[in-house]
Amino acid sequence: MPPFHLHPILLTALVVAGTLHVWFARERRRRWLALGGWIELALVVLWPVGDLAASVSLSVATLQRLVIMLGVAPLFIASTSTEQLVALTRSPVVDFATRRLAHPALALVLVTVVGTLTLSTPVVDAGATSTLARTLTLGAVLWCGVVLWIPALGVMPGARRLSPVGRAAFIFISSLVVTSLSFVWIFARHSLYPSLHDQQSLLHITPLLDQQLAGFVAKIGSYLPMWAVTFTIFSRADEAGVAVEESPLHWADVERQLLRVDRRRVRSRRHGGTGKDVA
Repeated sequence: MPPFHLHPILLTALVVAGTLHVWFARERRRRWLALGGWIELALVVLWPVGDLAASVSLSVATLQRLVIMLGVAPLFIASTSTEQLVALTRSPVVDFATRRLAHPALALVLVTVVGTLTLSTPVVDAGATSTLARTLTLGAVLWCGVVLWIPALGVMPGARRLSPVGRAAFIFISSLVVTSLSFVWIFARHSLYPSLHDQQSLLHITPLLDQQLAGFVAKIGSYLPMWAVTFTIFSRADEAGVAVEESPLHWADVERQLLRVDRRRVRSRRHGGTGKDVA
């Protein structure tokens, strides 16, 4: 185990943010979801997992990223009520962003590219020596998780909602492509991360073996939970008697579409009025 570090600033930030999140969750179930998300996050960013992931083990760093992306992010989204999502995404800029990110192809590309970059050699090296770089990297991982689960959960008001079969297909395909670096790690003949050290003394494995294990962690750690979610989506749709090819429509979507129509009408009038003044 690495030497114990309390990380008081990080711990304080987690406690404060987590308390506020749980407090503002309106339902008991959502409060438990929020609490679960913050506990998961604390477990993978504080000692010992956070310290091992920062400068020792690529396999632990991979596990850390997977927990944040596949565990913390969906819990945070699910802990937010529809009313809160409506308020959070009401501004034109945020509304535009969430509507675009709800497109599965764009979400998949962004998650694959950004997720791969967070485990690239330069980024891992920077995180091993800089707390700021490490914090920004983990923030990017959480952002990737949110982007991944926006189409998968289909809860954003006014954003494209996939049918159950579409959501299941998106999650299944995502599980295959988000682990693009795993093949490189498994078949590489030397360690690709010089900033990671002490694997032999702390974990009793060589850097190369740790790197190869990271490849298997990435594969298994994404396949198992995401395939389980895929199966659950089909099962719940069948139990509810919902056709798996139907795309649901909610009142929040209707309200958001009406708001967009009003905004377009206001912009049209503004531009039309400007044109008359100039003339």
